[in-house]
Amino acid sequence: MNAILRLAVPAATILLAAGCSHIEPRVAMPEITTAVPKPVVREPAKNGAIFQASAPFRGLAEDRRPMYAGDILTIAINERTSASRSSKSAANKTGEFKAEIPLLKGFKGIGYAGAEASANTGNKFEGSGETANDNTFSGTITVTVIERLPNGNLVVAGDKQIGINHNTETIRFSGIVDPLSVQAGNVVNSTLVADARLEYRGKGYIDEAQRMGWLTRFFLTAMPF
Repeated sequence: MNAILRLAVPAATILLAAGCSHIEPRVAMPEITTAVPKPVVREPAKNGAIFQASAPFRGLAEDRRPMYAGDILTIAINERTSASRSSKSAANKTGEFKAEIPLLKGFKGIGYAGAEASANTGNKFEGSGETANDNTFSGTITVTVIERLPNGNLVVAGDKQIGINHNTETIRFSGIVDPLSVQAGNVVNSTLVADARLEYRGKGYIDEAQRMGWLTRFFLTAMPF
């Protein structure tokens, strides 16, 4: 009895922990979501010229597109994904076995008219599945230039939090932007962002209402089928 209890208690603990665990998929976002322009260390001018090539500047005829770390731009989120899949399979297999023993003659004491045996087998399987997915996400988020790559492209990232009635909504975005795709007002469409990472999370009583209870997760984990 004691041996059974020693085995049952750890097993129950493991199953309970598995039921309480909740795996929540996350989006791989960069650790840094904002950047501040680095201070420029300017050496005293030695050539007597006003213009110094080492100092960052914007020309008089240059537009105000984001170019350096710390510059901001607005991402117009316009994402839509749609996918569907349908599959159907069937298998059927039948078999038959039959054996006969003819009448045995010439043996004393054997007077039966023979024997026979037969068997039939059958196996049938049918399966079908269908899935459909349609997601739409629209909105805006202003991000910061984190890094300027050697080819001129900009690594951007940013997040936004909104609190409404005991609920917190968090939007995170990151990706690589081509400065030529930036439109007027420093706006770029999310469909033109490379390596885009978009995450929308909610935290509060609405999020808790959508989660499975720990006891339900326990039975889903413990059931073998």
